[in-house]
Amino acid sequence: MPRLGILRNRAGLSQRELADQAGLGRNTISRLEQGGNARYDTIDKLAQALGTKRAALIQPLRQK
Repeated sequence: MPRLGILRNRAGLSQRELADQAGLGRNTISRLEQGGNARYDTIDKLAQALGTKRAALIQPLRQK
């Protein structure tokens, strides 16, 4: 999920803080930011913690 790190940083959260808010482990956040796959329920938890929608997390980054 290439957008996760960008959205997390914009929210001013550390990986630990996002993990705590989403009810996930910090290792999960790290793995996802490095391109790992996630189930929809995990994506929904992250979207809720970041105050965004699922689509914002899963859409690809724009190429320049």
